[in-house]
Amino acid sequence: MSLIAINTSQNVNINFNTASIGERIVAFVVDVLIKAAYVLVMYFLFFRLFNLGQLLDQFDNWSRMAIIIIITFPIHIYTLVCESLMEGQTFGKKLMKIKVVKIDGFQASFGDYLMRWFFRLIDVFSNSGIIGLVSMIVSKNNQRLGDIASGTAVISLKSQVNISHTILENLKEDYKPVFPQVIALSDNDIRIIKENYQKALKIDDRQVISKLSNKIKEILKLEPDSVKFTERQFINVIIKDYNFYTGKDH
Repeated sequence: MSLIAINTSQNVNINFNTASIGERIVAFVVDVLIKAAYVLVMYFLFFRLFNLGQLLDQFDNWSRMAIIIIITFPIHIYTLVCESLMEGQTFGKKLMKIKVVKIDGFQASFGDYLMRWFFRLIDVFSNSGIIGLVSMIVSKNNQRLGDIASGTAVISLKSQVNISHTILENLKEDYKPVFPQVIALSDNDIRIIKENYQKALKIDDRQVISKLSNKIKEILKLEPDSVKFTERQFINVIIKDYNFYTGKDH
């Protein structure tokens, strides 16, 4: 297991442990078992219960293949759907406490997950996964080709403080949020914002605070003139508003 320095948009490096090859293989095996369970259920349901086999015999090869693809379609998009909906995790990754992140520090997008999923054809399913395994061994951050192409890496969460814990804010009972747009951010975004903001405050780095404030306004599509706070007040409000809307203070 090695360290990966994720460079945020504010040019601050945050160190994470990369997921080991063993952890990724175990997560992959768990996901394969889940897919296999689905296939077994579908086989019993369609071929044993509804006797689909006899119906398929009446069709030509292309039609039979199309029906099989439709039935098994969920297992083909399993990884893409899970990582998109579970912020970089499948059930296997969740069990192993690893996840996909962008090396620039922000949450990976659907396009990134799609790129990783597409490259599985090369990394995982060609040559019995040798290409992906070799790529992880020789690359600096244990990245397979899909990770390199999408600018992502798989990190371990085991030695990290829980993301929700790092973004906690004590809110008064009568606290009134100002920016409902914060729900467009993720836990990871807020953690990065808070960590960089706190580091900048310690050394009174006004340039970083200004860049951070401007980046938040850009992401949330806020007009600079519409924000009637100082940059420091604005960042504080953003963090508290996120806690308010997501219930992270509970």
